[in-house]
Amino acid sequence: MRNPDIILGPVITEKSMAGGQNNVYTFKVDKKATKTQIKREIESHFGVKVLKINTLVTKPKQRRVGKYTGMTKTVKKAIVTLAQGNSIEM
Repeated sequence: MRNPDIILGPVITEKSMAGGQNNVYTFKVDKKATKTQIKREIESHFGVKVLKINTLVTKPKQRRVGKYTGMTKTVKKAIVTLAQGNSIEM
């Protein structure tokens, strides 16, 4: 059973793109997703072998635009390490 709502999209930053050379990729994922669900989804969707997954939840930060203040959204990220010889085209 494939759940398309687990992987929300890739994280495109300088640091995450540099990790691609070492078979490490970063994705935004659903906050309720577990590591095993994330692993199963990435392996079935991209056809690769996942070795390790680290997850983190970002905390909201206060941002200001003119006189208005607000908070950024919280996001759960999954840092996925792939087996040697596997890669994902971003």
